[in-house]
Amino acid sequence: MSPLALRRQIGQLLIAGFDGEQIPTELKSIAREFGLGGVILFARNISDPEQVAELAYEASRLVADVPVWVSVDQEGGRVARLKAPFTEWPAMATLGRSGDAALAARFARALAAELKAVGITLDYAPVLDIYTNPRNTVIGDRALAEKADEVARLGSVIARTLQAEGIAACGKHFPGHGDTVADSHHELPLVEHPPDRLRAIEFTPFKAAIAADVASIMTAHVFVPSLDEQRPSTLSKRIVTDILRRELGFRGVILSDDLEMKAIASKYAVPSAAVMAVEAGCDGVLICTGDHDAQAASLEALVHAVEDGTLSGAAVEESLARHHRAKERFLAAPAAARPRTGQALRDVLGCDAHRSIAAEMARFL
Repeated sequence: MSPLALRRQIGQLLIAGFDGEQIPTELKSIAREFGLGGVILFARNISDPEQVAELAYEASRLVADVPVWVSVDQEGGRVARLKAPFTEWPAMATLGRSGDAALAARFARALAAELKAVGITLDYAPVLDIYTNPRNTVIGDRALAEKADEVARLGSVIARTLQAEGIAACGKHFPGHGDTVADSHHELPLVEHPPDRLRAIEFTPFKAAIAADVASIMTAHVFVPSLDEQRPSTLSKRIVTDILRRELGFRGVILSDDLEMKAIASKYAVPSAAVMAVEAGCDGVLICTGDHDAQAASLEALVHAVEDGTLSGAAVEESLARHHRAKERFLAAPAAARPRTGQALRDVLGCDAHRSIAAEMARFL
C-alpha cells in the first residue's frame, strides 16, 4: 500500500465518539483526511428518533466510497442509549432467568427492527461475560446468566438473530469480564484464573458466538497474568492474536473497548494505546469521548507506526480487508431514500408487539 493510500484508509480502524446531535466539523475533517470506520452514539447524541435517523444517515455517508458503521451500546437494562419512544428493554439477565431461547430470539428480532428503523448498523451486544462474581457491579445484570453454557446458548441466539435481521452484532468482552471486581472505566481489573479454567468457562460463550458467525468481538480492558504478565488484554498479542484469532479461529472484526477508559488511559496515552492495540491484533479501536485531537493523533500514530515498521503494513491491510468484508455483509450501498420520519417510525419504535416482548422479559426481573 502506498503512503498516500495508507493515510487515506487508516481511519477505517477508528470508531469515533463525538459531542452533540450533529456530526462535528472536526470529525468530518478526520473522515476526509483519513477515512473513518464508524461512529458510536451515546445519550449525548440523541434527542428524538427523527434526529437519530438523520444523524445516522449523515454519519453513514461521511466517507464517499466506503459506508461508515453507525454503532451503539443497546443491550437493554442500564446500558441502553435509546430511550422511549424506543422500546425500553429489561436487562439481559431476564433472558437468562427465563431460559427461553425463543424469547431471546424475539427480543433480538424486535431490537434489530428498531435499530434498522433509525439507521443504526452495529450493536455492541450481546454481552458474553459470565456473571460468576456477585461483587461484579460493572457487569452484573448485563450478563445473560451465571453459567457458561447458558450464556453461550442464549448469546449465540441473540447474535445470530440480530445478524439475520441485518444488524452486525458484537460479542463482548473477551477474554471475559464476568469474574472481576474493579470497573475498567476507572481502573484495570484483575482476572486471576489459570488458562485451563479460562478455556473451560470464560471462553465458552465466545466459542459459541464464533460458531454462530458473529461479525465482531470486543476486547476487555482486564489484566490476565496467566495469559500475559505484561499487558492488559486489549494490548496483548498473546490474547488477541494467539488466542482469539488463531486458537479460537475468529475470522471477523476484533474491536477494542474504548481506549479512553481509565483501565488503559491511566497508563497509556491514547495514540500509543491505539498503536499497541492494533499491534496486538485489534482491527479497530474505539475512542469515544469526542476528543477529536486524540482521534486524529491516534491515526497519525498508526500511520507513523506502519512507516517505521512498528506495525506490519500487511497486517493493517488484513484488518482493512476484514472491515471491508463485514461491511459488504451488512452495509448495502448507500440508499437514495431519506431516513424514515413520523408515522413510519412510530409504527416500529415502541410498538405494541415490542412492548409485549419487553413485558414478558420483565416478568423475570
